[in-house]
Amino acid sequence: MFKKIKHHSLKKHTEKKLTERDISQRNTSLKYLGFLVDEAFFDDFEMLYEFGKELGLQRKDVKLFTFVETRRKIPSLRQNQITNKEFNWRGEIHNQNAREFLDFPFDVLVGFYKEKHEFLGAMVAQSKAKFKIGFNDADARLFDLLIAVDLQKPAAFKNEVKKYLKIFKKID
Repeated sequence: MFKKIKHHSLKKHTEKKLTERDISQRNTSLKYLGFLVDEAFFDDFEMLYEFGKELGLQRKDVKLFTFVETRRKIPSLRQNQITNKEFNWRGEIHNQNAREFLDFPFDVLVGFYKEKHEFLGAMVAQSKAKFKIGFNDADARLFDLLIAVDLQKPAAFKNEVKKYLKIFKKID
């Protein structure tokens, strides 16, 4: 019962954030890049930082935030991580690091997860990012661009994202 209420609230919260989105800065060039990643699906974070470097960004200009279904018992030094437990029944996030990440005005935010994901979708909707990129079967309302590539093939992912960033004049 509680889970259903939480998921319903997440949907309502996401819908509200979608209507409030400011798209006036969508065409700015790339200076800051953010990634929202589902750890169950992908965990090669260094590859994402290297990709930022390939785009001409310094490591400090590339930020990464991950989602795990439940936190492991093993202590972790990683602060940029959120679990489903940190979303309350009204769909609000109770994680200070996550709120800071979502309030940062990224020029491009990449939702690095497959298909529809309620928790990451809610985070994408709340993000103040100017341009949002998603993949394959993600919720199209959340993103400005959906790319059909196999995310398990990093070279294909990099080539497609670079191609579209050049088309949209975000990089040279």
